[in-house]
Amino acid sequence: MKSYLVVCLIPLLLVGCISSDVDTEYPIAEQRADLRDEDNDGVINERDTCTTTPGGATISNDGCESFYQIDEKKLLKVLFENDSTDVPAIFVSQINEMVTFLAEYPETEIELQGFASKPGNHEHNMWLSQERAKAVQKMMIAKGVDAKRLTIVGFGDSQAEHDGEVDQALDRKVVATVIGFKGDVVKEWHIFTTREK
Repeated sequence: MKSYLVVCLIPLLLVGCISSDVDTEYPIAEQRADLRDEDNDGVINERDTCTTTPGGATISNDGCESFYQIDEKKLLKVLFENDSTDVPAIFVSQINEMVTFLAEYPETEIELQGFASKPGNHEHNMWLSQERAKAVQKMMIAKGVDAKRLTIVGFGDSQAEHDGEVDQALDRKVVATVIGFKGDVVKEWHIFTTREK
């Protein structure tokens, strides 16, 4: 008999507790700030001013990544035979390297400067220097470089420095110097980061 009474009282107690809690109202928190972190950089959306931070980047308190800039310099020097505008085969690989460099730095433009040696008249040497620069330009365009990125200028024999026949070969040239800039984010340190010893 006693065990029956205890079993009956337990459901009554539970019902009484449930019915008394139904009328109670709890305060609802009013969330004003966006506490999510949608780009997973550790800074909440409310404070994040850079919402597309790349993963693994070092970031500021505002959620913006830190950048560093690298620059690389590339030189081109193509020598020509006397009174010729044909690009010698030995310099094709150097032109190809410049084409590859320009592909890596797509914002970079280049000026191809043509020169001539002292022999011959000035007008012919001016034409010759421009045609040499055009010959290199055509090769680079054929390999995929946008013509808008390549300008040419001919200096003729105005900067020729050599008098001897052998040394004059150094004055018959097309040269170019270009510096490419690009940046990347500073990577965040973590337990798997390695460094050179």
